Amino acid sequence: MHAVILAAGRGTRMGPLTETTPKPMLPVADAPLVEHVADAAVEAGADELVVTVGYGADRIREHFGETHRGVPVRYAVQQSQRGTADALAAAAAHLDGEFAVLNGDSLYRGADLERLFESTPRIGAYRVDDPSQYGVLTVDGDVVTDVQEKPADPATNLVNAGVYAFPAETVDLLDVPESDRGERELTDVVARVMARGDLGYAVLDEWMDVGRPWELLEANERRLPGRDAGSEAHTGRDGVHPDATIRGDVVVEEGATVGPGVVIEGPALLRTGCSVGPNAYVRGATLIGEGAHVGHAVEIKNSVLMADATVGHLSYVGDSVLGRSVNLGAGTNVANLRHDGDPVVATVKGERVSTGRRKFGAVLGPGVKTGIQTGINAGVTLSSGARTDPGEMVLRDR
Repeated sequence: MHAVILAAGRGTRMGPLTETTPKPMLPVADAPLVEHVADAAVEAGADELVVTVGYGADRIREHFGETHRGVPVRYAVQQSQRGTADALAAAAAHLDGEFAVLNGDSLYRGADLERLFESTPRIGAYRVDDPSQYGVLTVDGDVVTDVQEKPADPATNLVNAGVYAFPAETVDLLDVPESDRGERELTDVVARVMARGDLGYAVLDEWMDVGRPWELLEANERRLPGRDAGSEAHTGRDGVHPDATIRGDVVVEEGATVGPGVVIEGPALLRTGCSVGPNAYVRGATLIGEGAHVGHAVEIKNSVLMADATVGHLSYVGDSVLGRSVNLGAGTNVANLRHDGDPVVATVKGERVSTGRRKFGAVLGPGVKTGIQTGINAGVTLSSGARTDPGEMVLRDR
């Protein structure tokens, strides 16, 4: 079965993190998000991957090349972002026979997809506590009878996980009209498939849509320290100082250095070329990206530092996402907790949205630089290239 991975979108809900990096290429543990999707598809038995690309296409092509884990990879270009059905239509010329469709910005398990791929047509379903914010499936036994978007009174707690197994003839159903929001929707294709006959479903044990910065944190919480954690080839590197303390599931890649007095409590992944310490403290689910630097007496807690980010000495960063080449001046502190106990609120596409997290720090876009002794409030987003003055308290987005 061919597997189409939809990876053409920019990911505007990720805010400044995608100004220079397409969302499917954002880091989740030891691989970009889209590679985790490709892994799950291959583990489920896909014999060819077709990746639909658009924004940042060259980055994705360069990453995968012509094969992934021994499976051929081909590419289709979506010329403009006109919806998921349009993205699938761009890949239609590469399809021959039954095919699966996966979102390039979601987490799946290969075992779940293997069950989904057993027959067509089928839709992946996932059980949630509050289905009213999703496309909700109405089912009759093993058959889906309806899919309703964000219903006020959901018929079930099964939601559309955005992954499908389609018969070959589905390629003739892709020319759907634009929806009210001006996009050609894959859910309209699903409605056409249902009109032709029974649509089955498979309940997934794991699924996560990674659309917003705090969901990127959660994705790393689920996948860290990485797929090769614990192997002799990835631990006990020469770059770890004998006076450093490492506890739990921690991977230190070749070329990373850990200085004296450093304490690391996993799950954590230190990518090649990064440096930590001396006397730094890293805890929680933390990713230190390639070439990143964590200075003297810095504490990093449950955060993602992308490639070449620097956190100057005597700083604290908690539950935050730092984009590429961020540079925090000495004594920069990021708040990550509201004293009233309510979930932290952040901005997504101009709207204030609850993160659902009691602890959430800041989102710093690529190239942000802070002056010494900067304080950043919980839930603040700093856009690409933003600057702060020494001693400044940043209470609002900029």
